[in-house]
Amino acid sequence: MQSISFHRRLLSATALSTTLALAIGSTHVWAQDAATTYPHKTITMIVPYAPGGSSDARARQLAQKLSEYFGQSVIVDNKSGGSGNIGTNAIAKATPDGYTIGVGNFGPLTVNKTLIPSTPYNPLTDLTPIILVEKGPVVLLVNAEKSPYKDLKTFIAGLKEANGKMAYGSSGAGGVYHLSGELFKSTMGVSAVHVPYRSGGQILNDLIAGQVDFAFDMAPSPMGFIKSSPPKLRALAVANDKRLTALPDVPTFTELGYKGLEISNWLGIVAPKGTPEPIIQKLNAALNKALQDPEMAQRITGPGNIVVGGSPKLFTDHIRSETTRWAKLITDKNIKAD
Repeated sequence: MQSISFHRRLLSATALSTTLALAIGSTHVWAQDAATTYPHKTITMIVPYAPGGSSDARARQLAQKLSEYFGQSVIVDNKSGGSGNIGTNAIAKATPDGYTIGVGNFGPLTVNKTLIPSTPYNPLTDLTPIILVEKGPVVLLVNAEKSPYKDLKTFIAGLKEANGKMAYGSSGAGGVYHLSGELFKSTMGVSAVHVPYRSGGQILNDLIAGQVDFAFDMAPSPMGFIKSSPPKLRALAVANDKRLTALPDVPTFTELGYKGLEISNWLGIVAPKGTPEPIIQKLNAALNKALQDPEMAQRITGPGNIVVGGSPKLFTDHIRSETTRWAKLITDKNIKAD
């Protein structure tokens, strides 16, 4: 009787293993077939911000390129609100078949989960990174006409002498420019008052008017004020490991001896978790091709950003490292979102 019972269990186990193997094989074949025919209908690219901004503009440029490569329509769907959480959650909750992808950037993919406990998705488990499109290194800015500081060394000395009386502006608590200022203060051992604004344009206007003493921003926004004659803003340092082609005379924090201050407001493309790997690879290849197009590359680098591209793994690793880095700063400084 024991021998019969053993053989029955063995047969049952073998049958289960065979069923699982067939299921796995069937899923693999389906994924391969889906990639072979992909795409055969319209792709939707969700942008978690309102129309007209830089993320929206880049999404539309990439959507046009994908449409050209695939021979299928790629439409942009703006779902703004919640500091990017509403649109990003829509990406995460979409059917994982490759026909819904979206823009993912600094806030929704790295800091919102720490800043906003009610964030309805986990960027590390609910999304599949496809490609890191670009980085926009931030630049330390002062008033070119009214500020006495011509370089980073004298500026840091001035901050220390002011002992907390200088102020810097940002486009809101918990945003990349606020966090840039807090990381800068920690690294340099200085203090300054944070003044949150509702838009980057207001910050630059007040910096030019002398209402705040310094600010961090991506290079494209202040470029006109930096290169005007006479210049209205002065860039003291770039938060990148290499100088920007758009600002070749501005040194980096790294070359000035300050490590750990590589800060970018970056943008990539993501898909819902569970999107078949062959489709992710197909999208990644097409987007890399788009970034290699000279016209597309110029649209990114001309204003002062950096083309990245590369594999899904590179983007995945970037999100994880950025999440760890900024979560520590937010927790240590007890930073709260607006």
